[in-house]
Amino acid sequence: MTAALPLRIFVIRHGQTAWTVSGQYTGTTDILLSPKGKLEAQYLRQLLRKYTFTSTFCSPLRRARQTCTLAGLATHAIVREDLTEWNNGCDEGLTPAQIQFARPGWRFFRDGPDGGESLEQIEHRADRCLADFARLQGNVAVFSHAHFCRVLAARWIHFPVSDAQHFLLDTASFGILSYEHNDPETTAITLWNSAALERRI
Repeated sequence: MTAALPLRIFVIRHGQTAWTVSGQYTGTTDILLSPKGKLEAQYLRQLLRKYTFTSTFCSPLRRARQTCTLAGLATHAIVREDLTEWNNGCDEGLTPAQIQFARPGWRFFRDGPDGGESLEQIEHRADRCLADFARLQGNVAVFSHAHFCRVLAARWIHFPVSDAQHFLLDTASFGILSYEHNDPETTAITLWNSAALERRI
């Protein structure tokens, strides 16, 4: 009888886009990777090639799907709608400075976007994804977006959505969600923002 493989969820952010450079909030806008973003995704392929993935899931948005393809994991990837980025509503395309000017003291992970998904809605979406992933085995690749990946990390260790502010994740970078000593009762973060750190060497 083959022993069950321990679960590790690789939470992977897409590569750079023009709006990540400008600092504009990018939720459901279906923007493509920039030339640098494509290079980042290709470098990500080098980092991920040492792992064997039992499952791959991807946001339907093109920047995530491009990253998945360039990272070499698109062949068996399942597009999952609820891996899309946080819906920013009326704040879509704005910069933090512009929003602060209109709503002084505003904080994304505390107050949420104007007219977009609430903290409760994004929490439920993330929890639904994680509950499904937790039933899997082995290395699971999940290609998504900055804010949603950060929420996944926070919710995996049972932190509130507001604590996602502490999990910075650069473009084409990933974290690994797993368990301490493979104990499903003790969720843990094994690695975070690793590709970005290696690109700076």
